[in-house]
Amino acid sequence: MIKEVEEGDNIKSKALSLFLYENELIEDKASPLEVIQFTNGYSNLTYLLKVEGRELVLRRPPAGAIKSGHDMGREYKVLSQLSPHFSMAPKTYAYEDTRDVLGVPFYLMEKINGVVITYREAVKRGLTASDFETISTSWLDTFITFHNLDYRALGLEDLGKPEGYVDRQVTNWGKQYLKAATQDLPAAIKVARWMQDHQPKEYAHTLIHNDFKYDNLVYAENNWSQVNAILDWEMCTLGDPLMDLGTSLGYWVMESDGPVFGQTIPSPTIFPGNPSRSELVQAYAVKSGRNVDNLVFYYVYGLFKIAVIVQQIYYRYAKGLTQNPKFAKLDQVCAFLCETAKQAIEDKRIER
Repeated sequence: MIKEVEEGDNIKSKALSLFLYENELIEDKASPLEVIQFTNGYSNLTYLLKVEGRELVLRRPPAGAIKSGHDMGREYKVLSQLSPHFSMAPKTYAYEDTRDVLGVPFYLMEKINGVVITYREAVKRGLTASDFETISTSWLDTFITFHNLDYRALGLEDLGKPEGYVDRQVTNWGKQYLKAATQDLPAAIKVARWMQDHQPKEYAHTLIHNDFKYDNLVYAENNWSQVNAILDWEMCTLGDPLMDLGTSLGYWVMESDGPVFGQTIPSPTIFPGNPSRSELVQAYAVKSGRNVDNLVFYYVYGLFKIAVIVQQIYYRYAKGLTQNPKFAKLDQVCAFLCETAKQAIEDKRIER
């Protein structure tokens, strides 16, 4: 979905037009430039640029964001090196890190046509159980295909340090929570400590996306078997692919989770035809050949990571760095996710 650019997220059109001209993306710097903001997502800001009969997509971090979670340079590098070899990585055109143009780093990439399946889009299209059986299979096959890419052959071995990845993630997300905390959440502290004590020591090393969910894939119109592109690459790195799966499980809401969970994370995975989290994990294990015995850890990690991300967004809202009203209750979302993670630890299950 697209909308008018929100207050505080404005783009300096004249400076951007000059940038487009200097990078040979337009022929005339005075050409009319239309800038429209995409509505989906809580993280980096995405804009559609219409100029001289073509469409481009611009990605930039929100105001007041920490660089580590909104690294435009990383996202640009990953896509630039992946796109010639991996059809589901959008092509890139230009990157700017001087802050002279928009005041923040940003990059430009191709616009991918197709359907992004959000909860609202699923309702609008009346997607059936049969549709979601195909959609979920395509989603999982794409996920596994991505994890099977040879990052060394793609020249991405310097993207991260897979050795010690799990320990660093557990430690860093715990620290990030403390930095962004605006309330006392005993569940958050308990979950962070439990993950320190129960993390795996040995694991595979692959490319991981770190935000692989339905609304970060672009499906072909009227062909749910075809994925045209994967979006939102800012957290892509090298590490344990099951950490990637754990994050996806955190977003994989089921009807049996109850109405509160569905309202907290309005995901189209809640509709009939989608596998349960346990079924999804078993399918991943069969198709990938990876051991998934330590499943509760990865699910808890996914929930906690999402909780910290939404808490960081709420922190920016509470500090007045963004005025978007949809951020106003994200502290409650953080609390709910931490409680859900604590319950999963106590029950030793990823489903109720």
